Amino acid sequence: MMQRLAPQTGLGLRLAAGDRLVVVDPTGEQVSDLFCVAADGTGDWLSSGRTIDYANTIYLSTGDTLYSNLSRPMLTIEEDTCGRHDFVLTPCSQSTFDLLYPDLGGAAHPSCFENLCMALQPFGVDPGTISTTFNIFMNVWFEPGGTMHIDPPASRAGDRFVVRAEMDLLVGVTACSAEKSNGGVCKPIDVDVVRQPATTAAKGRDDAR
Repeated sequence: MMQRLAPQTGLGLRLAAGDRLVVVDPTGEQVSDLFCVAADGTGDWLSSGRTIDYANTIYLSTGDTLYSNLSRPMLTIEEDTCGRHDFVLTPCSQSTFDLLYPDLGGAAHPSCFENLCMALQPFGVDPGTISTTFNIFMNVWFEPGGTMHIDPPASRAGDRFVVRAEMDLLVGVTACSAEKSNGGVCKPIDVDVVRQPATTAAKGRDDAR
């Protein structure tokens, strides 16, 4: 069942190998930060560097695989109706707003890093492992000289992003908290998990023996 994340909030969940995570932008121009770690305690966490290296591109979409720091496949992108995402930037944090938004005067601000920490804390995930997130629908681009730009997301209302878990995972998902990344206004994100049928999962385990 689709679950709506209110603006500037997060959610933690478990995925079994074969499960699908569905992320939908219900209103358009809203980013969702995604981070995951292996549920088996092997020390695998989502790695931007490994993934970009193996894909030979910073723009990942349908058919691409997201790898762990130990080079194990974690997620495969099965559906992507937007086609533009970011895997370069870390999740916004209080420090982000303190350093890059001086007009806020150091005031407390919701952040994706804090929301991911809270979402993954019940699973025992150390905040220190939460590094670069896969920023679904985020529109980041670079000039030839390297200057970076963050434009409003290219996503329109109803755009979908679907990934298949390649291993058992602990996953954090947010409705991004940074106004600049979301066209000036933070909006909701819809999330659903499509579970692999138990019979299929059992057969996969048997075949792997």
